[in-house]
Amino acid sequence: MTTPQRPHVVVVGAGFAGLACVRALARSPVDITLIDRRNYHLFQPLLYQVATAALSPADIAWPIRSIVARQPNVRVEMARVSGVDAERRTVVTEDGRWIAYDQLVLATGARHSYFGRDDWESVAPGLKKIADATAIRERVLLAFERAETEPDPFEQRRLLTFAVIGAGPTGVEMAGALAELARHALSKDFRSIDPQRARVVLIEAGARVLPSFPSRLSLKASQALERLGVEIRLGQPVTRCDADGVTVGDDRIPARSVVWAAGVVASPAARWLDAMHDRAGRVAVTDGLAVPGRPEIFVIGDTALANRPGGRPVPGIAPAAKQMGTYVGQVIDRRVRGQKPPPPFQYRHQGDMATVGRKAAVAVLGGVQLSGPLAWLMWALVHVYFLIGWRSRLLVSVNWLWSYLTFDRGARLITMEPEAVPPPRREVRSDAA
Repeated sequence: MTTPQRPHVVVVGAGFAGLACVRALARSPVDITLIDRRNYHLFQPLLYQVATAALSPADIAWPIRSIVARQPNVRVEMARVSGVDAERRTVVTEDGRWIAYDQLVLATGARHSYFGRDDWESVAPGLKKIADATAIRERVLLAFERAETEPDPFEQRRLLTFAVIGAGPTGVEMAGALAELARHALSKDFRSIDPQRARVVLIEAGARVLPSFPSRLSLKASQALERLGVEIRLGQPVTRCDADGVTVGDDRIPARSVVWAAGVVASPAARWLDAMHDRAGRVAVTDGLAVPGRPEIFVIGDTALANRPGGRPVPGIAPAAKQMGTYVGQVIDRRVRGQKPPPPFQYRHQGDMATVGRKAAVAVLGGVQLSGPLAWLMWALVHVYFLIGWRSRLLVSVNWLWSYLTFDRGARLITMEPEAVPPPRREVRSDAA
């Protein structure tokens, strides 16, 4: 329960940014209401490993209430926010409730962007939540199962073709994991098909994979992907995407499984606030991460457009979100105590990392560029460190060690009932197809 004489802080979103803010207010004389539409915090950087059967959802997700159970000034509410009334200082939920605030922190994250082709979402899911990852996992595993009994060679090839759209870190990691799943974990599981002949196609409209990395590391990542058997298509965007495959330029790629990793758009926070925003929907904030003209409203994480010196935006990655959340918690704490505010927010970039596969990764740490096994080890250590709780760190470490030693992936579960699986849609084709 909130206490009338204490300021009420409402935090919307229990991702990296929102939780970091709540934790920074642990000793502050405020009452906090933490609102999220789900009851768990999710470690999104490892969602692709759930999608490729390397980890189970419980390995990378934790109940929000248990995370803040020892913080008595926090109340958790599971609700979907539909708007903000800045004049009345209230948050509006979809079930019709109005939650008053003295200080508001919006850490509502981002969702997939299909660049105006939202009709592609049903056939090319992205990776932002557990449901996305488990749906992709079932789609991928079902493709192998159906290929095992498919008599038509053309349809069998289509079932065993996997297209990943977008060659940023998520796309590169997803393509590499799919290739390893087919060539190692599933290689001996089937009798009528050879999973090692599965085709994984990584599609990027730009000139190279990992465009935010130095060109030398992009080349290293491309070479590692090609060693895994991944086919890389660069320089042409996807012009068509449907249940039977994708079209890249004038080339048609028949594929039953397509994964979208090409772009994101911020939550509707800018619309709620009627605030200035960029094309991705990120709210333009001050150097104190507040909405201009609304010092009591903060926007952080993937929802915020905060610029670094030189005008470059703060990247939408977990370390940046945590730094924003901690900073805003400090601002609010000093404000309610009547103290001088901290200096303007300064993002400290700690590096970039992406893994390609077993013992293959690229990393930029400070001015040092790494690739190969050392970068892969650094990537693994960093990701284990960012997990919440020693239980999750131990489980993920053990699973990774087991997979490394045996090439096995223990989360290869299909939970969809057989009668719910739609039959393959046949395509009229010539004998030369």
